[in-house]
Formats: sequence, C-alpha cells, structure tokens
Amino acid sequence: MDTIFAQATASGRAGVSIIRLSGDQAFNIASNYCKIPPVGRTGLRSVCAIDGALIDRALILCFEAGASFTGERVVEFHVHGGLATVAKLLSELSNCGGCRLADPGEFTRRALENGQLDLNQVEALSDLIDAETESQRQQAIRVLDGSFGDAGEAWRGDLLRAAALLEASIDFSDEEIPEDLYVEVAGLVSQTQVSIGAILERSTVASKIRSGFTVAIVGAPNVGKSTLLNAIAGRQAAITSDVAGTTRDIIEVRVDLKGLAVTFLDTAGLRNSEDEIEKLGISMAYDRSDTADIRIFLVKSYEEDLPFLARLDDFVVLNKGDQRPADGLSVSGITGVGVSELLQMIADKLLQKTPTDVVAIRERQVAGLRAAEASLVKTLKLTSQTPLPFELASQELYFALSELDFVFGKIDIESVLDEIFSSFCLGK
Repeated sequence: MDTIFAQATASGRAGVSIIRLSGDQAFNIASNYCKIPPVGRTGLRSVCAIDGALIDRALILCFEAGASFTGERVVEFHVHGGLATVAKLLSELSNCGGCRLADPGEFTRRALENGQLDLNQVEALSDLIDAETESQRQQAIRVLDGSFGDAGEAWRGDLLRAAALLEASIDFSDEEIPEDLYVEVAGLVSQTQVSIGAILERSTVASKIRSGFTVAIVGAPNVGKSTLLNAIAGRQAAITSDVAGTTRDIIEVRVDLKGLAVTFLDTAGLRNSEDEIEKLGISMAYDRSDTADIRIFLVKSYEEDLPFLARLDDFVVLNKGDQRPADGLSVSGITGVGVSELLQMIADKLLQKTPTDVVAIRERQVAGLRAAEASLVKTLKLTSQTPLPFELASQELYFALSELDFVFGKIDIESVLDEIFSSFCLGK
C-alpha cells in the first residue's frame, strides 16, 4: 500500500501545523529530511530539503504500526504554521517519489481497514469534527469510544448462539432434541430484539441532536413574533413593523441553547388573507409548524382560540409581558422580559428527551437496525409455532445478522464508504 502524506491541521497561518506521513516507508522517507527520534518519543530536529537547505526546526513524532491512528507506521512533522514553511515541506514530499498526497479521508479509511476504527466510529469522527454544540460533541464521543460497537458485538454473539442451536436442530433432527432448546433460542432473540428496539426508540431524538431541533413561533399578525425572534437571536434577524403581514417567508435563526442546536422559526401571521403571496407564507407557516419539535403560540390573551391544536410540548405565551402582569408565561421581545425564562423552559424540555447512552444517529444505522428488528420479530413468531419450522426461523436469524453486519461494517459496503469518506478533509 502506498505511503501517503497530507497536512493534518487546518489550512492557513497558524502557530503550529502538522504534516502526517503514513505507510510502510514512512520512517525511511522521513529520514531523508531529518534524523527521526525513537518510536514514541518526540524530538526537536532540523528538517532540511533534499539539497540540504534548512526548511524549519520542527518537533518530530514517530508511531509504530498498530500504535498510530491509521494502524500503519506514521511520522508527524510539527512545523511552524507559516504558509511558506508548510508549502515547502509538502513540495519536498511531493517530489520525493516514495509517497503521494493522500486523498480526502484516506487516513481515516486506512484506520478502518486496519481495524483501528469500525464504520460507526468513522461516522462518529466525522460528526465530532462537525460538532457545533456540546450535546453534538458528547453524542459523537459516545459512539467514537466504541459503546455502540460493543452493543453490536453483544447482539451478534447472542444471535449466532441462537442460530447455532437452530442449525443443530436441523442437522440432528433424527436425534432427541432437548425441550428447553426452543426456550433458549426465544430468550436470546427476544432480549436482542428488546435491546435494539430500545435504541431505536431513543434514536429519533438522538438524530435531532445531530441535525438540530426546531421551534416554531406562531400566532396572529402583529403579535410580536418577529420581535421575539430578534430577542432570541440577539440581533435584527427579522423585519419588524406595525403593518400586519410583514413576515411572509419563514425566517430561521440557529442558536446554541444549553448545548443543543436549536433553530427558531419566525412564521407568517395566521389569518384569512386575499393576498396570494401572504397566503403562500401562511401555508408554509402551517407546514413548518406541523413538523417543528416545539411550537410557541404567542397570544394577546389566554382566552383566544389557538390557530391549531397545541401538543404536550408546546408553549402558550402571552405577548407584551413588560406592559401587564400575567399569571402564566409572558414575554416581551422589546425589553427581554420573560425571554430567558422561556428559553430555559424550552431547553429543559428538550434536554429531558435527550439520550445520554448508546444510540444510532445515522439514517443508515437506523434503517439497518429496523430491518434487523423486523426479522427478529418474525423469528419469535416462528419459534412459538408447533412444530417449530427450524429452516424458516434460521433464515430469519441470518437476515437479522446480515443487517447487523451492514450496520457495523462487517460486509462489503464500498458505496457507503465512498460517500462517508468524501465528506472528510484532505488531512483526515
């Protein structure tokens, strides 16, 4: 396999930049430019071009195969992060002849191929790099530390045991089979199905942590929705006016709310209108509000009828909270009265739903687990029949195992890999 190199830190001027060299010939190639230190020890070295000219004084770190990120021999050049310094060293490596520039995501792909990461950890690494909030970081870390993979190995072990018992029943059908064999098979399949189902139940909310929650502000025209959005955003995100119907399109503001990515939507005022453009905006308001995780109904009076039925997680909030007392929740986007309290209540409600243990956060993972669960449900139905159809039950178990293998990267998934690694930067 080729020895590859790339800048592992972000492009641009920096205090320190890291250039990574990975492959069987990494030590030999690096020796052309400096005296490399012993494996596992850092060394300050003069890094020189092939013609002997000094490039930089750099910190050099070497990893033996099996002890590096990629699982290969790796040398890291920690050079000063000037643009010219980095460009010069990259140019020298390009002209070396013994190595080539890495493709986007190739270091991580080699980590997968060499058993340093599993497929879900690779995706979690991508999520960790893209994480904008603390909840997104924590969720990515939980998958990256191998917890999800450990759960998968436990499921696979139980199902393989169940499949072996069924296969034994088929192979030795002429002999006396223990009566409790079916009980053990059903028990193994049932506990796996329950475990997968629990993760799927939590995964709906978990995917929201990755993509972000949505909160829609809805109400009649001129009730203060845009002003409230501006107060939440801390800037003039929406145009405010005394003229009813000013907001016609959906205005979105994404904020970090107690470590959660939350997008607040300012929707068009809900009323009967003859204006075609305003009617389109009102239709969009209904559609986006229907799919929002939480709706804030901003009202002038608690007695007024809501434009549509509120859900359990929704809030009914009185406007102009700075001008009148209220028994319930009231806010003022102009002065900020009640806004912090409202945001805290929204955050508390979302955090109550947020899972803190193993979940599936990618659609590929969720789809595979659902298919596996469906096969396990069929297996359980078959094990309850008398006589037990061993071949059919065994086949459903193998279907479930195949889906789990796809989820955890145990089978050929080149198309999935290509899509995943295309999102990585050059040095990763």
